[in-house]
Amino acid sequence: MKKVLVTGGTGLVGKALQAVIKNEQPSDEEWFFAGSKDADLTNLAATQALFEKVKPTHVIHLAAMVGGLFHNMNNNLDFLRNNLLINDHVLQTAHELGCTKVVSCLSTCIFPDKTTYPIDETMVHNGPPHASNYGYSYAKRLIDIQNHAYHDKYGHLYTSVIPCNIFGPHDNYKPEVSHVIPGMINRMHKLRTEHPETPESEKVFTVYGSGKPLRQFIYSLDLAKLMIWVLRNYDSVEPIVLSVDESSEVTIYEVAEAIAKAFNFKGKLVCDTSKADGQHKKTASNAKLRSLLPDFKFTDFQEAIEASVLWYTTNYDLARN
Repeated sequence: MKKVLVTGGTGLVGKALQAVIKNEQPSDEEWFFAGSKDADLTNLAATQALFEKVKPTHVIHLAAMVGGLFHNMNNNLDFLRNNLLINDHVLQTAHELGCTKVVSCLSTCIFPDKTTYPIDETMVHNGPPHASNYGYSYAKRLIDIQNHAYHDKYGHLYTSVIPCNIFGPHDNYKPEVSHVIPGMINRMHKLRTEHPETPESEKVFTVYGSGKPLRQFIYSLDLAKLMIWVLRNYDSVEPIVLSVDESSEVTIYEVAEAIAKAFNFKGKLVCDTSKADGQHKKTASNAKLRSLLPDFKFTDFQEAIEASVLWYTTNYDLARN
């Protein structure tokens, strides 16, 4: 019997994993989803106590200090220190308890700022990350270094996945820390529900920045299915990019249009070019994933946006606003 501990198990990806596993009901696996209330993973003793309680054979490590562009820009030191602590405590405790496999979650934002595209798994350490989020990026890159070091010294199969931008139900919608899609969903909902006396056709939704940066977005339930496949079938210490195809890349303005459509918003979209854009693009290649899992079908972007908006509006009182 596999015992799978998911750290960060109550967040966006953790909730998606819960939904997929509930639907599958695997008979040879027991899953434990741990959130911040279960253990402060920046504390070694708390991390050890959680592992002793669950006694996992496998770990999906999602827990991290995360945030959007502006939160990262203002708190690089905190992102670096907290994530270094979390990652070291989880990997070392997994080693001490003899866990068979650890799958850690990285991000495409860890790749070098100045690089050629598309980026792939071999390019993680080829240069400095974008200056806006270097604290988070270097902490996440070191997971890959640690995975190789544990493999070299002990033969452990600790690996990592590198997803593109994730969105879906149970996201973090708090304006000061949210990523682009949940941030837009939160602001669009607020714009539509406040000042009902103003006709919606006269309301203006602001897109932060020029709207031109390009991004790949993966629906959280698609990512959950892929991460479960990695846990069960991907037996390499080398990282693997989990991303939609390059052809699925969209501009930030197109994201705003998709969200407006999902809300049936009748007002105008206007770009505020006084706000930072961040990286213009970080196109990732999923060629390695496609070579191993050629028939995987990603959820249509507009459908996934509509499902995410529906979840948010239906569960507004429960959402992380």
